[in-house]
Amino acid sequence: MSHLTTDLLEALAQKQDIEEVFRRHLETAINQLLKHELTTFLDYEPYEQAGVNSGNSRNGFYDRMFKTEYGNLELHIPRDRNGAFRQQTLEPYKRSNDTLEQFVIRMYEKGITTDEIADLIDKMYGQHYSKQTISNLTQLVSEDVQAFHERTLERRYVCIYLDATQIPIRRQSVEKESVYIAIGIAEDGGKEILDFTIAPTESADVWQGLVQGLYERGVEQVLLFISDGLKGMTDALHRVYPKAKHQVCCVHVSRNIANKVRVKDRAAILDDFKAAYKAEDRQQALSALDQFQTKWQKTYPRAVDAVMKQDHILTFYDFPASIRSSIYTTNLIEGFNKEIKRYVKRKEQFPNEDALERFLVTQFLDYNHKFGMRCHIGFKKAKPELLQMFEALENQA
Repeated sequence: MSHLTTDLLEALAQKQDIEEVFRRHLETAINQLLKHELTTFLDYEPYEQAGVNSGNSRNGFYDRMFKTEYGNLELHIPRDRNGAFRQQTLEPYKRSNDTLEQFVIRMYEKGITTDEIADLIDKMYGQHYSKQTISNLTQLVSEDVQAFHERTLERRYVCIYLDATQIPIRRQSVEKESVYIAIGIAEDGGKEILDFTIAPTESADVWQGLVQGLYERGVEQVLLFISDGLKGMTDALHRVYPKAKHQVCCVHVSRNIANKVRVKDRAAILDDFKAAYKAEDRQQALSALDQFQTKWQKTYPRAVDAVMKQDHILTFYDFPASIRSSIYTTNLIEGFNKEIKRYVKRKEQFPNEDALERFLVTQFLDYNHKFGMRCHIGFKKAKPELLQMFEALENQA
């Protein structure tokens, strides 16, 4: 006689809830299946000698609720150290085994209004859902947005990338607004979207508010912020993290140079500036900047002065050589923002700010799940030096 049959008979005899018996056994079975999936992926059992120095290992789990007709299941999704494992038992972020309810949630995540969803269900399935019913079903998504903004963050981040992208939102009329996004790289090299906010235009004051929020959620130390050359940015960052360093994106500086010179001279002047941020060390970089100034000052004084007055274009040379290629530019976050805008093009616009936030959080959660456990290139090698930098920061008066 199986354990399920035995438990069912006991429940019947004691007049207990049979559905709870099914729920408990289903929960156990799925959790065991998830563990088996990871074992198959790693190709060795827990604690086996074969796992030593295998290049990957188990790395705990994260909890997830899953709705079934028998009640909520508390599932423990296993993780691997390299972040390469993708379980196949459940669809990513699926919360229910009810197809229609899942359809409602997915549409809501994409920014479709509750009225539109109700109308779609009526036409596609011939089933009427009231606006209030739709709102009740989608409450989980709104809770995700709130949880994303309020979750506790790591205590220390090596660097935080800051960049804003423009997305159209309807507020009576449709206009593009700035979505401010912060991506951090922690001590272990894992990448994580820390937070975001939405405002009509980009300003240093809004960035300061976002960074202040990171501090209030547990981020005590940041070695480096990387952003474009927005006026007032350095002061805004230092009002929250006075000991942090600031790197202005060298690619943005290059774009500004290109806008100030003739087309026929662009390749040459940009190559000369590139020699500064591709140098072997700071000394070579300073020498390259001097040559850049000497060569182009007379022809393009405004373009050269804009570069030479910038105090934060060579900050990345203060960091280990293995990570410099990642921190002299905001390309890491700009690449992600391009992906966001690619999805946004399908939508064309969002009916309100809440709809945009729901869409963004689903994308951010996916990013964090994918990259949170992967060490970004060069950061593993640099870890000893970076730890020393954190210690030096703590010892500063």
